Amino acid sequence: MRQLKTLVLVVAITFSSVLMASTTPEDRKTESAVITEQIGKLLKNPNFLVDKEIIANVKVTLNKNNEMVVLSVDSDDTQVANFIKSRLNYKKVATSIESLEHTFIVPIRVTPQE
Repeated sequence: MRQLKTLVLVVAITFSSVLMASTTPEDRKTESAVITEQIGKLLKNPNFLVDKEIIANVKVTLNKNNEMVVLSVDSDDTQVANFIKSRLNYKKVATSIESLEHTFIVPIRVTPQE
C-alpha cells in the first residue's frame, strides 16, 4: 500500500512539473505558430524522392531583416539537411516578430506522398 501511495505521488509530481514547463506566454506561442506555419509552407513538395518518413529538428533564429537563419538541422540524412537549409535560409517571415534574439526549435516531418 505504501508503494502505491509513493508511486501515485511521483506520478502527480511528474505530471504537474510537465504542465508547468509547457506554459508559455501567449505572444510567444503566436510567434512559434507563425514560424512553424511559414516553415510548413516553404518545405512543401520536396525535390527528391521520399520513400519513408523522415524526422528532423531544425533550430532557426531570425535576423534583423526578419529573415530566417537555419542554425542547425538534426537529421541523419544529409540530403534532407541540405534541402531544409536551401529552402529556409534567408527567407522572409510574413509577419513582423519583435523578439529577434530568440531561437526556435521546429520539428520537421517529411512523409512520402501517397
